[in-house]
Amino acid sequence: MKKAAIIMGSDSDWTVMKRAAETLRKLEIPFEAHVYSAHRTPEEAGSFAANARDNGFGVLIAGAGMSAALAGALAAKTTLPVIGVPLSATLQGMDALYTTVMMPPGIPVAAMAVDGAKNAAILAAEILAVEDEALAKRLDEDRKAMHQTVLEKDAKLQEEVKKL
Repeated sequence: MKKAAIIMGSDSDWTVMKRAAETLRKLEIPFEAHVYSAHRTPEEAGSFAANARDNGFGVLIAGAGMSAALAGALAAKTTLPVIGVPLSATLQGMDALYTTVMMPPGIPVAAMAVDGAKNAAILAAEILAVEDEALAKRLDEDRKAMHQTVLEKDAKLQEEVKKL
């Protein structure tokens, strides 16, 4: 199985980005997590992305706030899918969201919701599951469990409504 990478611009981003790590772990996807800044360590960030395919990665998840240039900087150095997680460091994350979404033609980044690290991991899993039937099955089971949880919540609500 290909690995996923979680790259964040600062260790303070781990508070949000660990949701991606927890989701990848739950889905049994091997991953690495690193702190590489698009501005403070551009050589290391670029080298990681440029060598990611050869190092067994199939997808990169990048989370950064403020200027949020990390996802785009990584995407510029690889043709692997890059999933950007805009973080709510300032302006409720709207600045980071716009930066993540507004990539030039030819250098795409899949943009998640602000602080959407869990969905980033699920999208990474879906990408990897294209060629991994066992992972696809785990994703199907997870989806069925979510379905059942919602139905159970509805049943509980219906009981409460009857008591009114």
